[in-house]
Amino acid sequence: MSEVVERSPTLRRRELASRLRELRKQAGLTVDEVARELLCSPPKISRIETGTRPATLRDVRDLCVLYRVDDAERTLLMTIAQEAKQQGWWRKYDDLAIESLIGLEIEAQRISSYESSVVPWAFQTEQYARAVIKGILPRIEDRILEGRVTARMTRQELFRSADPPYLWSLIDESALLRTVGNSNVMREQLFKILEVADTPNATMQIVPLSAGAHPALDNSFTLLEFDSSTQSPVVFVENLTGNLYLERESEIMRYRDVLEHLRAYALSPASSTKSVRRLLNSRTLLT
Repeated sequence: MSEVVERSPTLRRRELASRLRELRKQAGLTVDEVARELLCSPPKISRIETGTRPATLRDVRDLCVLYRVDDAERTLLMTIAQEAKQQGWWRKYDDLAIESLIGLEIEAQRISSYESSVVPWAFQTEQYARAVIKGILPRIEDRILEGRVTARMTRQELFRSADPPYLWSLIDESALLRTVGNSNVMREQLFKILEVADTPNATMQIVPLSAGAHPALDNSFTLLEFDSSTQSPVVFVENLTGNLYLERESEIMRYRDVLEHLRAYALSPASSTKSVRRLLNSRTLLT
């Protein structure tokens, strides 16, 4: 099995957190009461229940005793805790800063995104990715740059796995018109977009410039959805000062609504493909 499609420790940690939070509520205990029983601080229990702090096997054992969990549930929780401790392939790229996102991508059933300024990572060629990263971070060290490019290409293996997530990508037309790298890089990039869009587990739509102002005009984001009753959808928003992971139902509904608006504004998948082919032909004629 490819390393990129191993079970995600990120989602295991979140699943464990959700299960432990629900068990505490079923036991009729507050966070403060659990902390007193386990002789620890309330923030520790809160962090375990939100997945921001990994639960140790001892934590899980003690919580199972406190919540009077049966043997089958205890065994399951201990297994999940073990899997949550595993190191994902991306850990060797210590400069990525999107470890949680990659872990969620691996377990997602459906990934929907809008990209306002560049070709989305799932469609990028190696040369385009290198030019984008270098352009955003002109002072980046060569070693770190190559590590990021390699990691981005490795992430794409997810869509070539035996059970890939469904990818629905909305791309602003400006991303296709902007020359990144040079003309040769852009020609290869347009070919790659057509190649990915032609796969059965992907839908690509272009949001044309003629759409004018729209709800995501100044934003790029990704909605990740899972085939799991214990994992709610997550919206990932990336910016220069940090990454946001949004999970509240109101936030998810807002981004779903934006996606529906964008799909209505966008060209159809077939028309989007034709548009990319026209751009490709025009670049070929110019060389």
